[in-house]
Amino acid sequence: MKLHELTHNEGARTTRKRVGRGHGSGLGKLSGRGQTGQNSRSGGGVAIGFEGGQTPLYRRLPKRGFNNKWRVEYTIVNLDALEQLEDNTEVTLESLLELGVVKKQLDGLKVLGQGNLTKKLVVKANKFSESAKTAIEKAGGKAEVI
Repeated sequence: MKLHELTHNEGARTTRKRVGRGHGSGLGKLSGRGQTGQNSRSGGGVAIGFEGGQTPLYRRLPKRGFNNKWRVEYTIVNLDALEQLEDNTEVTLESLLELGVVKKQLDGLKVLGQGNLTKKLVVKANKFSESAKTAIEKAGGKAEVI
């Protein structure tokens, strides 16, 4: 087989319908739309989700859930993640983002008490769990609520 002998598979390429180009084309006058009816008219056809007058699926199914537009979602950090930082550093959400400890910034920072903390840190966050606050202060650091 040579390059000039290559062809597309049967049915892979079809020519587009050129409608309304006279009787001889086979698609003249009514252009393959039929005589009358909704689909023969310009802009005709049914809306997406229309089921012939039957109540559509999206209306038959019950509504689920509730989206609270005032919900506050915090970026969460545990104490074992703060352990990798150096002594006497000031920890904020921005500094954690720079260091790659946290992936994304949400509405604030919340520190949780999983893991052990031995370093003396000044942690500035929106919220602290009770165990995290005591662990930070026990290590000699400060837990400041912003």
